[in-house]
Amino acid sequence: MQDIVIVGAGGLGKDIQWVLERINSRGAVWNIAGYIDDAIAPGTLVDDRPVLGTVDWLADCDRETAVVCAVANAKTRRRIIRKLEQNKRLTFPNIIDPSVVMSGRVAMGRGNVMLAGNIVSVDIRIGDFCIINAACTVGHDDILHSYVTLYPGVNVSGCVEICEETEIGTGSHIIQGLRINSGVIAGAGAVIIHELPPECTAVGNPAKPVKYHTEDARKQ
Repeated sequence: MQDIVIVGAGGLGKDIQWVLERINSRGAVWNIAGYIDDAIAPGTLVDDRPVLGTVDWLADCDRETAVVCAVANAKTRRRIIRKLEQNKRLTFPNIIDPSVVMSGRVAMGRGNVMLAGNIVSVDIRIGDFCIINAACTVGHDDILHSYVTLYPGVNVSGCVEICEETEIGTGSHIIQGLRINSGVIAGAGAVIIHELPPECTAVGNPAKPVKYHTEDARKQ
């Protein structure tokens, strides 16, 4: 069994612990050593697993350890991973719940997470460190760039491209053939039928930008 730690001891972290336990129920793979969290004291138990230390502590770890990042916010997740990947003793496996229905024609990078009940179709490309939460569907010929987060119950139609650091809220729907630009946050229940500009928050049916995250985005 390989040691693995979960970065982030919140609800998503506990969900990922459950996925790891479900994987182990089919054959021992992971020794779940514990959690990494900057806001919880080392030694605190979370779902019977200890908080081992902070991100800085893990960045200095001198043991071969697998890492799964349970931080839903895409930009924060990227900052954490950039620090951790400097430590060559750390590896970032893909963690996929046994219930996921996925074709053999899916290409993905490293550090991705898929929770229970997802359906991932054919001819799909997924980058690095994406999180696909429970009960999502990802259609044919989709591209998910790195650091995308799909919250529970998202439906992505075919031939959609979702760019880096984009978060699609719970129960949202994306029609076929769209490009969702980088840094977009789509609110829960959004129905996305048009391309959205970069670095915006969009809500509603149809989804429209209501806020821009940078001055440059506001000027576009």
